[in-house]
Amino acid sequence: MPEPGSLVDRHVGFVHALREAGVPVSVAEGLDAANALRVVELADRESLRAAYAATLVKKPAYRPGFDVLFDLWFPASTSGIRPHVPRTDLAQAEVKELREHLAALLTGATDQELRAFAQAMVERFGRQESGPGRQNWFSYSVMRALSPETLMAGILRSVLQGHERGGLAEKTLRRRVDDNRRRFEEAVATDVRRRIAEDSGIERIARSAVRPPLDQVDFLRVTKADLARLRREVHPLARRLAARLTIRHRKGKRGRLDFRRTVRASLQSGGVPLTTHFKPPRPHKPELVVLCDTSDSVSSFAHFTLLLTYALREQFTKVRAFGFVDTVDEITRFFLPGSDVVEAMTRLADEADMVRFGRTNYGHALERFAERYGDAIGPKTSLLILGDARSNYQPPALDVLKSLTSRCRHAYWLNPEPRQQWDTGDSVASDYGTVVPMYECRNVAQLTAFIETLA
Repeated sequence: MPEPGSLVDRHVGFVHALREAGVPVSVAEGLDAANALRVVELADRESLRAAYAATLVKKPAYRPGFDVLFDLWFPASTSGIRPHVPRTDLAQAEVKELREHLAALLTGATDQELRAFAQAMVERFGRQESGPGRQNWFSYSVMRALSPETLMAGILRSVLQGHERGGLAEKTLRRRVDDNRRRFEEAVATDVRRRIAEDSGIERIARSAVRPPLDQVDFLRVTKADLARLRREVHPLARRLAARLTIRHRKGKRGRLDFRRTVRASLQSGGVPLTTHFKPPRPHKPELVVLCDTSDSVSSFAHFTLLLTYALREQFTKVRAFGFVDTVDEITRFFLPGSDVVEAMTRLADEADMVRFGRTNYGHALERFAERYGDAIGPKTSLLILGDARSNYQPPALDVLKSLTSRCRHAYWLNPEPRQQWDTGDSVASDYGTVVPMYECRNVAQLTAFIETLA
């Protein structure tokens, strides 16, 4: 796509960049945004931002990526913005003076003042050599020069003179300084991205500047920080999964024959039972068995599924969880109600007996599960298998899996690998898929879609 020139080009490029970053924007929504531009003051950048956000952003999780891309495609003007100190003084001032000036801004400054100072500091400290004859822009060099996180003690001393320390005044000041420090750091990062975009092109920096929305982060590439945020997503998903399985249970089974009502009704047809009556099924929570691959190849996915298992315990009458690598062990004991999930997973890694030789072996794990824990599967049980179906070219034990699934009410397999990688290398996904319905489940969005299919 060419570099933007006219407003139409910028609009098209911006919408395309949002889609590339994982923010769903339909054609109709793109047209709504274009129509909104006709009724807002285009010179007012924040009104323009609000118009785009109102028409294109459907979830709060999409807003951070939207703001980053908006700042790239519609950058703030650098003309007419003046910090408290003239730019010539900022270029010559000692670092100590700049830190003092930043401390004053952190106690109370407008967005425009913080942005102006951030732009001046990027101009002075942000340009670094990145190779022979090459220069680039970096945020870390600005932060290293000014160290805004070390200014708090001096600010407290100067502002709270004569006030009691530790009281409401100090807490209020700390909160204000922390908020302003984050705003300054964001302004520095925004200006660095703007300068890189001017040098290298908007689309190049846009592809690397925005992480996918949380619900589209690949489970196999999830970070510890992502896992901490995903914990908030787990409990609503667990409630929906339990509700869907319960609905399927009620739809799939009528109650027992009501013999008395059937006989009574048959009197109207000469004793011939033309109409049968059934007792209403007894509502109850379903039982769940989770069989989870915990090998290193799917370790991030395993962490998420164990978080899900922990949340599911509150939704089902009985939940039994089993982890395996090349043998299997019940791990339900690590997820008792009230236990800390992080501590539970740490104990699980140290104490659970899931490894013999360290190479994933689905066939042996299934055989051991059938031998040791076969009684966990019953007619009221939903079986959920979580893993990539890669078994290091070992026998898959399909007959064992068929026997297990024949005894349970429902069985599902969630695979964290892209579908195009199934059946490559040591994957036997399609073989297992002939026994258990297998779903691609690489992120929260796909897990949500799977839950919706259970209706």
